[in-house]
Amino acid sequence: MMKFTKPSSEGFVVFPPMSTDLVAGSFVHPIMPASPLETPIEYVKGVGPKRAEWLRVELGIHAAGDLLEYLPFRYEDRSKFANVSDIVSDVASLQFRGVITGLQQVGSKRGSRLVARFQDESGSLELIWFKGAKWIASQIPVQQKVVVFGKPTSYQGKWNISHPEVELESAFERRQGLGLQPIYRTTEKLTNRGMATAGIARLIRSWIAQPEFQVEEVLPQALLDELKMPGREEAFRKVHAPKSPEEADWARKRLKFEELLFLQLSLLQRKKEQTRDVPGVRFKAVGDLFNAFYSNHLSFELTGAQKRVMREIRVDVNTGWHMNRLLQGDVGSGKTMVALLTALLALDNGYQACVMAPTEILANQHLVSFRDALEGLPIRIELLTGSVKNAARKPILDGLASGEVNILIGTHALIEPKVIFKTLGLAIIDEQHRFGVAQRSKLWAKSDPPPHVLVMTATPIPRTLAMTAYGDLDVSVIDEMPPGRKLIKTVHRSDAARLPVFQFMEEEVKKGRQVYVVYPLIEESSMLDYKDLMDGYESISRRFPLPEFRLGIVHGRMKSKDKDIEMERFINGTSQILVATTVIEVGVNVPNASVMVIESAERFGLAQLHQLRGRVGRGGDQSYCVLMTSDELSKDATLRMETMCRTNDGFEIAEVDMDLRGPGDLMGTQQSGVPDLKMADLMRDRELLTTARYIASRILEEDPNLENPQHAILNSTLKRVQLGRPDWSRIS
Repeated sequence: MMKFTKPSSEGFVVFPPMSTDLVAGSFVHPIMPASPLETPIEYVKGVGPKRAEWLRVELGIHAAGDLLEYLPFRYEDRSKFANVSDIVSDVASLQFRGVITGLQQVGSKRGSRLVARFQDESGSLELIWFKGAKWIASQIPVQQKVVVFGKPTSYQGKWNISHPEVELESAFERRQGLGLQPIYRTTEKLTNRGMATAGIARLIRSWIAQPEFQVEEVLPQALLDELKMPGREEAFRKVHAPKSPEEADWARKRLKFEELLFLQLSLLQRKKEQTRDVPGVRFKAVGDLFNAFYSNHLSFELTGAQKRVMREIRVDVNTGWHMNRLLQGDVGSGKTMVALLTALLALDNGYQACVMAPTEILANQHLVSFRDALEGLPIRIELLTGSVKNAARKPILDGLASGEVNILIGTHALIEPKVIFKTLGLAIIDEQHRFGVAQRSKLWAKSDPPPHVLVMTATPIPRTLAMTAYGDLDVSVIDEMPPGRKLIKTVHRSDAARLPVFQFMEEEVKKGRQVYVVYPLIEESSMLDYKDLMDGYESISRRFPLPEFRLGIVHGRMKSKDKDIEMERFINGTSQILVATTVIEVGVNVPNASVMVIESAERFGLAQLHQLRGRVGRGGDQSYCVLMTSDELSKDATLRMETMCRTNDGFEIAEVDMDLRGPGDLMGTQQSGVPDLKMADLMRDRELLTTARYIASRILEEDPNLENPQHAILNSTLKRVQLGRPDWSRIS
């Protein structure tokens, strides 16, 4: 039973039955109906060619509709006025009524500035503009009643306001929403050209006040009535000129819901196309290879979660339609074994399989895992990366084309045109967010009909982000760790505690275990980070000298061959302590490693800290993660350290990380297809997203193709949403 709240300061929210379905995909912005909203921005009253160019370049506003959808990010109460004599130190922005009595352009070695003298009944102050002085001077009303808004500061005993907002008092009083001023994000270039937040507000207010201003509705009236939402035109008028905070919030929620609803309708329709409308190869048999491996080579019992996921995959690949499934699982949960079993299903049915990984280290790790697990079975597994030279490539490519190579594991090299499969039936993509969608599409196009796609990620994705980033995939979650795994103990230590940390490392090494010490490598300061790494290596070398201790080092500046040698030394136990950058974040599986020390941990995001921690705890011994930071931490850094020490749950960590960093930072918008939403916000609008998902599912369940008359308005708008855009949704 749904519950509807009345419009209020908390807005409207539908609370559907809770679901564990984490489905998802990529997003396209809603496009306005053919209307004046598609008018190029230069033709909007008050804009013109120059301002239009600034708006296009600085804010991405190209059409009238873009300007209308550029919502205020907050509001200021302008109902109160102060006197100049009321100003005290450390005051916030204030609003004054008075008169500008004169203007003066003052020159100096630093450049010219415009100075205006403002007077009210109680005193005077200076208004100063350091940029755009000539243009601003032509706009300032002198000897007329004005309203001035800004933050006063004191200089040489006198009060002044830098770059204030100035408006004729008569215009201020005529303006709708006298007491509530919308505040828009802007840029320094726009501010210097008279397009600060007040300039943007004036443009929008002037436009929506025109008699010819109209906005066509895009939602059915029945839905608006059900959710007690305002119409689209009313919402735009009230969001840009509200009379109260409640009215502004009400209008914003209406517009955000619309954006999220079309997102979800698009994703869910495309999901249907993939699962029901795209023919796929059919894996009918569970054959000799799968059964022989499961009965004779699998040395442990699969977890309940692994068995559940295999059942889901088994159903998918036997439908005759294309599988497009995302497999989420925390580090060490057993995703690789699921991938291997799925590959055996492909081989048993006469098809080839491939695994694409983002790095050579991870590709090599998969190669070792697959070859070790499948040893003794008549399966040819090959590796193809950038390091495989021409002489070694030819027999691999020939074997692929003839069908003799059963499983190909590699990096981006797999999508090269020369890589031709005989019968590719399954494509497994690991750590998918590191690949661009266009790259993945090339892999998908290697076979006709297209191969089944299994996307794996060890980066837990919050439910709301999964509904958006992967809305058109089916999602499986491995939420159970293999038996015998102990939770990793995580502690936070400052630099002052380094000697006890070194002592602990020595104790673990003397027990026969191994240690990682990881330093950050951040591109913007790679020279500094490299120095940190080398200084750290020297310090650790002095504390752990030869011949009693053996150290290794791995970083991005090393040649691939040298990196591989160092990694191999650590994997086989020749070195006991590995000093490294984040190149070991994924793909390294050393069960004997029991300690992860992360230096300058405050410089890492939560997702990366969790990934690094997952490099230990892969054997039966108790493992530890030590987060080393400076003594002084920001509020966000403190929260990250507390979160890591409190929980090992990757999904809880992902939620906190999303709150702190945002979805774009969490996954990389260019790589993942996570939407750059115009009006809605994935973090702040989670309830609205859930509501939109529920409503979209309900509509499509009743009317899958939106053919019913009551859905005509949704259908026409949705077609414009999808018009003229590449259909990446079929590519995971």
